[in-house]
Amino acid sequence: MCRVRSGFERTDGRHKGYNYFMPEYRRIFHPGGTYFLTLVTYKRQNIFSISKTVALLHESIEHVICLHPFKIVAFVFLPDHLHFIWRLPEGDANYSTRISQIKRRFSKQYIAIFGAQLKKSASQDKRRELTIWQRRFWEHWICDEEDLNQHIDYIHYNPVKHGLVDRVCEWKVSSFHDYVKAGFYDSSWGQGFHVDEKKYTFGE
Repeated sequence: MCRVRSGFERTDGRHKGYNYFMPEYRRIFHPGGTYFLTLVTYKRQNIFSISKTVALLHESIEHVICLHPFKIVAFVFLPDHLHFIWRLPEGDANYSTRISQIKRRFSKQYIAIFGAQLKKSASQDKRRELTIWQRRFWEHWICDEEDLNQHIDYIHYNPVKHGLVDRVCEWKVSSFHDYVKAGFYDSSWGQGFHVDEKKYTFGE
């Protein structure tokens, strides 16, 4: 049975090149590459604030992994957005299809259980889109060990950044706990961690 698990990819370095703006930029495709990804809910709905929707998301990801394998290096689920680091198989750069299938499967199950959603715009109605996810997503190709480590740290610190908890270890829906068990972090990690938000937006 396929399960959503993080792989342990952390190294000892710390960042480099970055795509700073989402609109109108060309996506970067590196077969077999490692990517940082951000998915955001439509109008910042707090869809993932309850355990049922988190479970539906896990199931949707597991389903797509079974069909189109990829490795989850790190993740965090917040009420209105998700961060991942994925590593794709050699010769494969198709993260877009995987994201599309995860969104589609989750949306279908979500509507079957919870029913009503926000009112569609004319554009959404024309495209037959649902009001669950933002249309676009943020992608960044991880270019080296320093870049990888910065994004892993950012993912795990994100719940504290958004004021959801006081300490990183208090947020349950995160790969942080896997990294602690594997010895990459101390359970008290996060005190004094800082993100330069003027320089790095990370798709939020």
